[in-house]
Amino acid sequence: MSIKKLSETIASQIAAGEVVDRPVSVVKELIENAIDAAASEIQVEIRKAGREMIRVSDNGEGIPENELELAVSRFATSKLSKTEELFDIKTLGFRGEALASIGSVSHVRLVSRPAQAEVAAKLTVDGGANSNVQKTAAPLGTEITVEDLFYNVPARLKFLRKDITEAKHITGLVTRYAMAYPGIRWSLRQDEILDFQSTGSNNRLEILQALFGTQEAKALMPLNFSEKDLAIEGFISDLSLTRSNRKDITLFVNGRWVQDPTLTAAVIKAYNTMLMVGRYPVVVLFLTIPTNLVDVNVHPTKAEVRFRDQDHVFSGVQRAIRRGLLAYTPIPDLNSLNLWGRQTQPNIPTNFDENWQVQPVEEYKREEAGIGTALQQEPLPGAHLHLLRLVGQVASTYLVAEGPDGLYLIDQHAAHERVLFDQMMAQYRADMIPSQQLIDAVPIELSPEKAGILEANLEIMESLGFEIEPFGPNTFLLRAIPAIVDQGDPKDAILAVVDEFEEDETPLQNEAQARIAARVCKGMAVKGGQRLTEAEQRNLLVNLEASPSPRTCPHGRPTMIHLSASLLERQFGRRGAR
Repeated sequence: MSIKKLSETIASQIAAGEVVDRPVSVVKELIENAIDAAASEIQVEIRKAGREMIRVSDNGEGIPENELELAVSRFATSKLSKTEELFDIKTLGFRGEALASIGSVSHVRLVSRPAQAEVAAKLTVDGGANSNVQKTAAPLGTEITVEDLFYNVPARLKFLRKDITEAKHITGLVTRYAMAYPGIRWSLRQDEILDFQSTGSNNRLEILQALFGTQEAKALMPLNFSEKDLAIEGFISDLSLTRSNRKDITLFVNGRWVQDPTLTAAVIKAYNTMLMVGRYPVVVLFLTIPTNLVDVNVHPTKAEVRFRDQDHVFSGVQRAIRRGLLAYTPIPDLNSLNLWGRQTQPNIPTNFDENWQVQPVEEYKREEAGIGTALQQEPLPGAHLHLLRLVGQVASTYLVAEGPDGLYLIDQHAAHERVLFDQMMAQYRADMIPSQQLIDAVPIELSPEKAGILEANLEIMESLGFEIEPFGPNTFLLRAIPAIVDQGDPKDAILAVVDEFEEDETPLQNEAQARIAARVCKGMAVKGGQRLTEAEQRNLLVNLEASPSPRTCPHGRPTMIHLSASLLERQFGRRGAR
């Protein structure tokens, strides 16, 4: 096969695949250009999650008419002029690829007017082909409209997720950049609905409330740390606010949002021994480091960085968070703990202090690689449970029961979750889920991301017995809940719906109602640390025995551990000791 040079069109589309892989990538490149242009106001408009249209308008410096065509060509930038500057980058954009890549896979209209120009200029790009520059009327700044994204790359369209997912990514991006640049007035409209807006008051707390909601924002503690060439500010969550994954660990380096596994690991390590296994903090950090000590030219998306002294940054993040936790978190008084009942204070190490030893990144990686050794248990017998005799409750979290084949330790939360799920799905399939009207409607305020998730699932929620209505921006009124879950806090059910899954949802992937029901039951099930009466314990066991799938919760987490009689005999030396 002979070697041929790729055409300009194919080469542009290949390059575009590295920079623009989904609508949020387009939004990211355009708002970073607007920030670099010293804009004090940035407006983002989206239709059909960005597939149909993306428009970013700013009041920045603008592009002169004679530079419009150059601006949409490959490797053209105003931010670099010599090789040395590549190792001392002070702007968000610098590669000169974004506009050319976007223009090669969409229809682009660029209108710009710098302060010194009396009229604006307009240029259109269709699949990489430029039109002639024309004069037009427009305010100061730049407006870029991207339509029919990937219209000429249908294979890329097939890889996009559902609209709600793509829209959620865009909302998350805009709100996080608004947090990094609170002095800019931001607005985001999706399908002509105002999704997010900030005042540009330079108050990060205002953005935090919009991003996480009022209650969660109150659980975030300010952080300010400076050491050598590293300055860190931001917010860290107290021990009451956690997530089931790392998605709310947000990191900015010199004003650039990065997804850096090393920095994320440093954050998690700082909370080591203070959070339950599988729980992660909510953290927003803004790192400032001399630009010559960080390499941002690692990947075309500019989402990854490398540090000249990785261990220094890694340990600095750990020290900053640990000192913040020490300053804000009181040491528990052992006399205030009810050692035989529910623990009233978080289990915080009483000996951690400012001199806590941080761990180098390489040592942390080795430690992580060694994790995973688990105690091997015998398989659970049979498909269904035998009749169980209640022994009691341990640590207000586990039930102990005896069966004919040994001892059972039952996680009361996972077991109750399974019982509620089976009952709710049985009622749903019979089309007879009774609702319980609330005496007073419960207002629920969510972040823009979570509000979009709930709004997209309102119809399913109604079919499961909920009555929810929109009540202003990102706020809903909960008027009725399924009668089966009327014992818990109704807010927990809604928050469980919009939060990410803790466990693997694969078994429920193609069943929307089952997925939502599983989330609801997870939020409304009794919690670990909750004391149950003897009657409640027995009732839970009886209902679990009747379940067709008693061994796991709806997400696949085990509800029980079985200790067979033979295992107990071996442990006590009653068998095989000779």
